[in-house]
Amino acid sequence: MANSGLWVGVLTALTALGASYITARATSRAALAQARTTTMAEALREQRDRRRSTYREMMRCAHAFSEVTWQIDEVDAARDRGSKDRLLTEMYERIGPAIGNMNKATHEVRLDGPAEVSAAAEQVRQRARRVQPLLKALIGAENPEPRNAYDAAYLEFRDAYVAFIGQARQALEVKDEG
Repeated sequence: MANSGLWVGVLTALTALGASYITARATSRAALAQARTTTMAEALREQRDRRRSTYREMMRCAHAFSEVTWQIDEVDAARDRGSKDRLLTEMYERIGPAIGNMNKATHEVRLDGPAEVSAAAEQVRQRARRVQPLLKALIGAENPEPRNAYDAAYLEFRDAYVAFIGQARQALEVKDEG
């Protein structure tokens, strides 16, 4: 009888050790899964925050570019050719640095992605670069063709900018996986 009690004790101890081992493994796996989930969530949050900052900088640069182009209304209101040309020259001098800042912002967007937003940012940059020489062509122009080309190029820039905003917003949306 003592032998059977010993065997029951041994079996009970082995069962307890086995259950403890299984519980420890399950707890360890759960902790590892929790750590991975937390790490991934933090990485995604950091990525979204970095992208948001990069996209905002691109938008700030596009807005600064637009502020220069909006001065065309002052040019239209000017009374004489000399005043118009002076304002156009000032605009042209300011548009170069605005495009330079946009170039830098576009490169940052390329780094942060995703590809759709990068492509949209590149379209904004390219459209802005098309406006610059057309603005210069307005200086001294007497016929409407240069102005029509400038207005069309600005509208293309604006459309590309709106598309960029849509792509950026979509990239920043938090997807519900539930």
